[in-house]
Amino acid sequence: MIDHVSVGVRLLDEAARFYEAVLKPIGYSRLVSRPNSIGFGDRYAVFWINSRPEMPAVYENTGCHICLRAKGAESVDEFHRLALIHGGHDDGAPGVRHYSKASVYAGFIRDPDGNRIEVLTLLPQDSSNRG
Repeated sequence: MIDHVSVGVRLLDEAARFYEAVLKPIGYSRLVSRPNSIGFGDRYAVFWINSRPEMPAVYENTGCHICLRAKGAESVDEFHRLALIHGGHDDGAPGVRHYSKASVYAGFIRDPDGNRIEVLTLLPQDSSNRG
């Protein structure tokens, strides 16, 4: 089981504002503030942003992404919508995706530093033929 994940950001305060807005629909808020890192979560910090002011933007084809769980499709849609409003970029519009043993409703964004973030919700098994 994974306890937490983190991404590097060039401008910590700006990234904090971005993530405060986009993580709200999935029930995450800022829980920890340190001089060089900020942690978000619902009960404890599971998603961290770490100050890396000299970091170049994340290269688009790194293959790395982080996926966070939402309670429903509406939360995925709202996460994606807010990310685009607050300076993120679309990297896969919300929709049904079929993985090996499950169907999910997921959306992908790139934050202003290029980090790829996915938010998904599991769909009931009888919806695996949709989309």
